[in-house]
Amino acid sequence: MTTKLILTNEVTGLGAAGDVVDVKDGYARNFLMPRGLATPWTKGGQRQLDQIRAARGKRAIANIEDARSLKASLESKPVVIAERAGQNGRLFGAVSSKEIAEGIKAIFDKDIDRRTVEFVAPIRSLGEHKATVRLHEDIFANLVVQVIAAKGAAAKA
Repeated sequence: MTTKLILTNEVTGLGAAGDVVDVKDGYARNFLMPRGLATPWTKGGQRQLDQIRAARGKRAIANIEDARSLKASLESKPVVIAERAGQNGRLFGAVSSKEIAEGIKAIFDKDIDRRTVEFVAPIRSLGEHKATVRLHEDIFANLVVQVIAAKGAAAKA
């Protein structure tokens, strides 16, 4: 059996916020709904969704051009993040998507939602790593994340 849901957040491999999806009952009941990623589909919810899409469509036309220019600037230079690391270059912990979003804010003065940042693998060592940022439905920026050793022991409180 399948359940019809409205996604409230982006779910990788399933859809973006506002999409109506059919998923298996167990996936809806045990994963999507308890985490607040989706709500049950209703006619009233569909009407509200149509209004949101119409408003988003008016904004999206300008945002495509903005997203393309932002992609070009994000790919032009690496995002540098300072982390505490051991002698062998391994980090104490891992670089989070929040830290990358804050690094983008510091370097490019652009606010990026941390949930749009995705890694191939967790970043746990010094050096250059790859990450992608979803700027628009079809536009992804490929970032170079350069992790350097932080100076001093109190660098990351």
